[in-house]
Amino acid sequence: MVKNLISYVIPCYRSENTIESVIDEIAATMKKDKLRGYSYEIILVNDGSPDNTWGKIKELCNGPRKDVITGINFAKNFGQHAALMAGLRASKGEYVICLDDDGQTPADEADKLIDAVAKGADVAYARYANKQHSLFRNFGTAMNEWMASAMLGKPKDLYVSSYFIARRFVVDQMLTYESSYPYVIGLVLRTTRNIVNVDVTHRKREVGESGYTLGKLIALWINGFTAFSIKPLRIATMSGGIFAVVGILYGIYTVIKKFVNPNVPVGFSAMMSAIMFIGGMMMLMQGMIGEYVGRIYIAQNKNPQYVIRETTRDEEDEA
Repeated sequence: MVKNLISYVIPCYRSENTIESVIDEIAATMKKDKLRGYSYEIILVNDGSPDNTWGKIKELCNGPRKDVITGINFAKNFGQHAALMAGLRASKGEYVICLDDDGQTPADEADKLIDAVAKGADVAYARYANKQHSLFRNFGTAMNEWMASAMLGKPKDLYVSSYFIARRFVVDQMLTYESSYPYVIGLVLRTTRNIVNVDVTHRKREVGESGYTLGKLIALWINGFTAFSIKPLRIATMSGGIFAVVGILYGIYTVIKKFVNPNVPVGFSAMMSAIMFIGGMMMLMQGMIGEYVGRIYIAQNKNPQYVIRETTRDEEDEA
């Protein structure tokens, strides 16, 4: 850890046209009077972007701010949370700020986050009064909030986002997690509850579109509640018990009804509906259990969180 050093970690995907303005904004922010006692570094992680994002990162690393920028290039796309873990592992700052590469998270308000941890918080998340995401992304965020509250024990009044700051000891504890499926929110919540929100603005996306698809959002939700919670397994056990009791009671009811009225016809349609419903529930619960078993298998095989193809520090060492 370097005292009074602030590390900015930025996962990059399709951001060749936006990342430079984010860097400029960070540099301008660090010149504010209240931040003059701090130095800074910026770690850019190219998450297998198909455009020229890595070329842009290398250009920035050779530009006027080359002394504060480090670039990391993944061998393929591993996802935002893996990119964050790589950036956190490369960071050295007393405080670490994670933000987006598209300019929607206001880097010029980073001093508000820094002020929150300077006053005693371990982690501070940016909270937006008016989000400028699409309806699809807002739905995904709402689902993510619900999942974190229900499965991970997140306080309901705490808003989590991709823009946050953490103290060094929190980051170091997060980095002890070496499993194949990192989930940053879960790692923060298992480390500390001294977390606050800071109100900031949220900007409209000027260039491109979100890299999150429905499939990626679903994968993120599944990763969240299977990586840090066994509640889904408990729900499966409880559901199995409830359906078993309902089945027994319905069987008793059917027998009594037949004795009371022998002319009652046997309900083939009702029976098939019950079989299909219960069978579907059983397959769902077995699939949930299989998800956990599969993750254990993959973790035992030491599947990496990410693979780094190259870094700009490697090029500096060769030079």
